[in-house]
Amino acid sequence: MIVAAGLTPAWQQILCFDQLTLGEVNRAAQAYWCASGKVLNVAVALKHLGAECRTVCPLGGPARPAIEQELAALGLDVTWIDSQRPTRVCTTLIDRTSGVVSELVENSPPLEPGELATYIDAFREAARGSEIAVLSGSLPALAPPDFYRQLLSGSKLAAVIDARGPELLATLELRPMVVKPNREELARTLGRSLDTDADLVEGMRQLNQAGAVWVVVTAGKRPVWMSSSEKVLRFETPTVAKVENPIGCGDCLAAGIAYGLALGNSPQDAVSLGMAAAAENLAHVLPARLQRDVVFKLAASIEGTSPAAAAGGLS
Repeated sequence: MIVAAGLTPAWQQILCFDQLTLGEVNRAAQAYWCASGKVLNVAVALKHLGAECRTVCPLGGPARPAIEQELAALGLDVTWIDSQRPTRVCTTLIDRTSGVVSELVENSPPLEPGELATYIDAFREAARGSEIAVLSGSLPALAPPDFYRQLLSGSKLAAVIDARGPELLATLELRPMVVKPNREELARTLGRSLDTDADLVEGMRQLNQAGAVWVVVTAGKRPVWMSSSEKVLRFETPTVAKVENPIGCGDCLAAGIAYGLALGNSPQDAVSLGMAAAAENLAHVLPARLQRDVVFKLAASIEGTSPAAAAGGLS
């Protein structure tokens, strides 16, 4: 069993344009609405992959009935934490001519101290009988920077953490199984640039030394890097015939890694599965609505290789 947690759900509007011109009136060719945000993307991806998953998520405001209805129809097991403030609305703009996708993000509203306490209790209840936890997303205002650490404290969960900055660093002494910042987030977390691959590996190893068992770093279409205290691997990203919407790829990667670990795969093979899930996500307008057979077939073709970094040959 996997438990998915995070404080930043969203009600997502996706507008597709034949051509988008900034500063002009643009009429969408298609419009979609769906439940989204990192925590819900992870949960939806896990459901489509076939994983047993429980989810804990705050929810409130006008979007609540639609989100609850959609996820109930998908068959997700969700514990909703009542929020006094409305769940945010985010908008994706897809320009089909240029292929450019733009994301308009509303910050998640703060949760009251009592709501945060209720969330912790609900997470610990959901985590009973679970082996793996996926904690994803930034923390809204009023949430303490060690909130994820509080969720994991005292548990034996193998944690996959998709976060950055203080909320990520606060978890490292608990030895999370995988931490998954992207390259920019890792640079901001460490407070320095990571311009070369050697810089990147040094930064990843810093997180390993602080407690992360594995560090996985993405950078869009560029290779995915993975490190432990003893090993460095690089994965080439698979070629995708047609990209519909890249939003949610990182969430699908985290979900795929967690599911791979739940299946008993090696961390390396779990990353291959996560990368396949992220690549398959690109083919869909709605985030995390994956085709399981496609993901597993693609995962078999993705393999990490040991680069010159392991011998100190990166530049």
